[in-house]
Amino acid sequence: MTLEFASCLLTLFFLAGIGTPVAYSILLASIVYLAVAGQSIGVAGKILMDGLYQSFILLAVPLFIVAANIMNAGTISDRLLRFCIGLVGRFRGGMGHVNVVASLIFSGMSGSAVADAAGIGKIVIDMMVKSGHYTRGYAAAITAASATIGPIIPPSIPMVLYALVSNTSIGFLFLGGIIPGLFMGAVLMAMNYFIATRRNFGIEDAVPLSELPRLTFNAFPALLMPAILLYGIYGGVTTPTEAAAVAAFYALLLAALFYRALSLRAFYRILVESARSSAAVGLVIGGALILNYIVASENIPNMMANALVGLDVSPLVFLIGVNILILLLGCLLDATTIILVIIPLFLPSCQTLGIDLVHFGVVAVVNCMIGLITPPYGILLFVINAVTRIPLGEIIREVLPFLFVLILALLVLILFPDLVLFLPRQLGYQG
Repeated sequence: MTLEFASCLLTLFFLAGIGTPVAYSILLASIVYLAVAGQSIGVAGKILMDGLYQSFILLAVPLFIVAANIMNAGTISDRLLRFCIGLVGRFRGGMGHVNVVASLIFSGMSGSAVADAAGIGKIVIDMMVKSGHYTRGYAAAITAASATIGPIIPPSIPMVLYALVSNTSIGFLFLGGIIPGLFMGAVLMAMNYFIATRRNFGIEDAVPLSELPRLTFNAFPALLMPAILLYGIYGGVTTPTEAAAVAAFYALLLAALFYRALSLRAFYRILVESARSSAAVGLVIGGALILNYIVASENIPNMMANALVGLDVSPLVFLIGVNILILLLGCLLDATTIILVIIPLFLPSCQTLGIDLVHFGVVAVVNCMIGLITPPYGILLFVINAVTRIPLGEIIREVLPFLFVLILALLVLILFPDLVLFLPRQLGYQG
């Protein structure tokens, strides 16, 4: 390891350790590397601007954020919730099932786990607690666990970021996430049913089946968004970035004109909040672009790939090893940092070992989402704690069973790549 790279790592770990935001830690550590190496600081600016301006795909990130915030602000979330209650609320652990199904549906609109948890998640937690059948810790825990599905089913901001660093098709990544997302929802509902039966949770008052057509009709325009998005991408009508713009515009039309639930003042607040969220993501992306340049300059990816070839590691052992590492890193780092900084290190090794990059990307994103509920860092745990004031200890204690089944689901996705690749291959993917 060179002196320059050692200085970069020491600075990064020191700043992160004292609580400096990850984006600033990466940027400052990168500047330290350039200074010690005797390179101009202007190199950092050039790399950052080139990376941002040449990546048309990155425009999808703020557009999906806007779409998610509009969905949360209007009555769209309420209509979707009433539809979910009519659909699955009648079963044992009904509101827990509603929580998971709502996340499955809302994930097709937001692409963000945090937006899912902070928006529709808070509403469901309040409903679960008020019903008197669930403890507040349990309600918060299943909300956090189900929110991890958000970035797996398209659209997905983390998959957009993975496509940026891997040059993989966003369309095939989105398709590859559908079955894993549904599978995660199924295992969470199974665990919810098991816990509800074991603890003898009460059953909600069933919504009459005669009401279901009306609830479906009210929610139908919102349910159309994922279909419009996927048709635009796979029908060749739009690029993924243009599809993100269509999603944001469609959400605006629904909230402002169809449901008449969005004022000009609320729309202004949405744009301001979306700009702040996009800027936060942009800072991390900018820092990651510079750090990736440093890693490439140090020839680290090729060194790792050559080392793995020398060890004669099988693709399965490599995949399991990398995913264990990502799980551990998820306890300390946020998903964006892992995807932009850590995962690119393994891509040359994946290509050397013949591991499909769509399969690897979907599995890595699922892993990163599990990291969002992994103590001690689990950002979703902190988000729900912040919006509900439920003590963190109660949430962590109740989230462990859901964390366990999600890790089992991850293992199944690693062992059976066809679960990820089936839909992409149906639409022409040759991997």
